[in-house]
Amino acid sequence: MSATREQQQSPFVHVKRASAGLGLFALAPIKKGTTIIEYIGERVPTEVGDERDNRYMFNINTKWDIDGSPRHNTARYANHSCRPNCEAINRRGRIFIVAKRSINVGEELTYHYGKDHFTGFIKPLGCRCARCSL
Repeated sequence: MSATREQQQSPFVHVKRASAGLGLFALAPIKKGTTIIEYIGERVPTEVGDERDNRYMFNINTKWDIDGSPRHNTARYANHSCRPNCEAINRRGRIFIVAKRSINVGEELTYHYGKDHFTGFIKPLGCRCARCSL
């Protein structure tokens, strides 16, 4: 998939209201190991990413981040979970959301945002994932 200014499309997902704002939901059954969608956006040096007040900054490595804040990055709607059904995989500097297990139609797609993001953005306000909201 390439990054475009048009809304990113995936045959597997759609965006709708979730417990933590908007979320990404399965349109069809998704098998474990399926690459669902790419996290796209402007590639910026890490020091630039650190300066932006942006919750959608995805760190690729020590030199580069992806600014996933534009709305055409549909993957940005995948919410955090402490017990996720997906994971973010770095493939040669491109980030893909991949199913960790089989996912049913209508199920929300989630992944763990990482320790730094959790500590800096989620923990201070309280985690609203399904596991922590019980």
